[in-house]
Amino acid sequence: MDKVRKMERVAALTKLLADRPRHLFSLTYFSELFNAAKSTICEDLNTIRETMVHFGLGTIETVAGAAGGVRFIPGLSGREADKLLSDLARRLAEPDRIIPGGFLYMSDLLFTPHLMVKVGEVFMERLAHLSPDYIVTVETKGIPLAFMTARAFDLPLITVRRGSKVTEGSAVGINYVTGSSKRIQTMSLPKRALPAGARVLIIDDFMKAGGTARGMVDLAQEVGAEVCGIGVLVATAQPEHKLVDDYLALLILHDVDEHTKVTDIRPVLTTG
Repeated sequence: MDKVRKMERVAALTKLLADRPRHLFSLTYFSELFNAAKSTICEDLNTIRETMVHFGLGTIETVAGAAGGVRFIPGLSGREADKLLSDLARRLAEPDRIIPGGFLYMSDLLFTPHLMVKVGEVFMERLAHLSPDYIVTVETKGIPLAFMTARAFDLPLITVRRGSKVTEGSAVGINYVTGSSKRIQTMSLPKRALPAGARVLIIDDFMKAGGTARGMVDLAQEVGAEVCGIGVLVATAQPEHKLVDDYLALLILHDVDEHTKVTDIRPVLTTG
């Protein structure tokens, strides 16, 4: 391979790193790919690091040691994350989103990739200290959000099913009671999906009383996994006491008035 110019290397390195957030690349891999010395690659990475930090797009992290390397840690600045959540709250408060029963239509936002990429990065930044091994969600609407969170963490996504599929082999199933409607429902997980002792982070799009989240916690524990945290995009302010504790909500839904078409939904901000 011919020598690659610095500008070309920087562009390609940025693309490779950003496509796989938190994935650890060895310097040897980049050195062989671009036919350049490791010292040259380090200079390129320093340029990318400075640019990322300057524009609040994340950072390049170096891991020392024989098994070390470099990885891109995405992350919106506190101000940009708050701006994103405030914008989502504004859009969710639009009068035509109110659905009978006090719910909000959210599917168009949940299935908009560039929005969910950013929300996933917010979850990763706020919950990285939990050090999960897997991201877990329940079908169906929360999948895009959980998938983008898994991408930000560079972790596998496990989807809990409402029911079971023969094509996934033997599964563990439980019955759970929804917190809001008090209905009994079933969810299942293939036995081979989660190894015993795995740390899982539950991600979902909406929480009212927490019945579904409670079911996922119980199901994870049934297969021997440990739930290290729960993140939801929107949680209702009432009931105040959910069926799960220690969850992170990015938006709080305080009230939906179907008659006046007024929705009170507020972002959970990190800055004043």
